[in-house]
Amino acid sequence: MASDEQIQKWAAEAEAGYDVDALKRRGRGRPGRGAEPMQVVAVRLTAEELDALDAAASKNQMSRSEAIRAALAHFAA
Repeated sequence: MASDEQIQKWAAEAEAGYDVDALKRRGRGRPGRGAEPMQVVAVRLTAEELDALDAAASKNQMSRSEAIRAALAHFAA
């Protein structure tokens, strides 16, 4: 819950105005990995498959997504 002091700070900031160009530069969402938009693909995994994926990702200091992309690149090679 926001305190009255925080609400007053936000109100003062809003009344002073925002730098629209700075807000637009900030961007939204995750940064892209390439020049083209990426596709999101849903995959259903069993609990065992997910555990194995998480273990492999952790062992290689990767995120789940990175581990999946590495596995796909290896499979496609």
